[in-house]
Amino acid sequence: MSETKTAKTALVTGANKGIGYEIAAGLGALGYRVGVGARDEARRESAVEKLRAGGADAFGVPLDVTGDRSVTAAAELIERQAGRLDVLVNNAGISGDMGPGWIQDPTTLDLDLVRTVLETNVIGVIRVTNAMLPLLRRSHSPRIVNISSAVASLTRQADPDIDIGPVMAAYSPSKTFLNAVTVQYARQLADTNILINAACPGLVATDFTGFHGPRTPEQGAATAIRLATLPDDGPIGSFFEDDGVVPW
Repeated sequence: MSETKTAKTALVTGANKGIGYEIAAGLGALGYRVGVGARDEARRESAVEKLRAGGADAFGVPLDVTGDRSVTAAAELIERQAGRLDVLVNNAGISGDMGPGWIQDPTTLDLDLVRTVLETNVIGVIRVTNAMLPLLRRSHSPRIVNISSAVASLTRQADPDIDIGPVMAAYSPSKTFLNAVTVQYARQLADTNILINAACPGLVATDFTGFHGPRTPEQGAATAIRLATLPDDGPIGSFFEDDGVVPW
């Protein structure tokens, strides 16, 4: 399928609500055909209908990032729908259960909780990215954006003068791991036209944060949209927020 004959296609995981939805909406407003990746059928289709009502060319992609069959089926669906993929935004993520004060205490941490968080936030990203790479390689300007968090920054976490929020001994390291994986992809893909970067949306008021946070989902989506639409000479293997580069 020729890129000159069809609009660019994007897949956003976890796109049925919150930041993921706004990333999908932003890319749709820029003329991308957007695949709404989500597990829940009713929420997925509701998001697709809402995006279409707003003028976006959207379609649903049943997708559980923790399941090999689901991810394989999603790649096959996108191939049938578009023949290639121009943008992949790995947005789906979980915090894992929190204790009082929204804390995950490392001294009492349930190891099964760690495994569950890593399965979605890290292994799921690898699973989806590798399944989509053959489709991304067909694009003239493929982009991959991994949604990370400022709490992944070891520099900020280790600085006592920076308020990085509560201790989250499963979630925060999972995003640090994701950042490290992003760098490894960047190294491996350095000689290709694929640009991969990590984005921090900031503290956004969504159900993920219990609707606590000074930023709207639209604001949280902005950096990811910018990285998804980078020019061909754009950065690779970096970590960004609205104000620029986030320290590792």
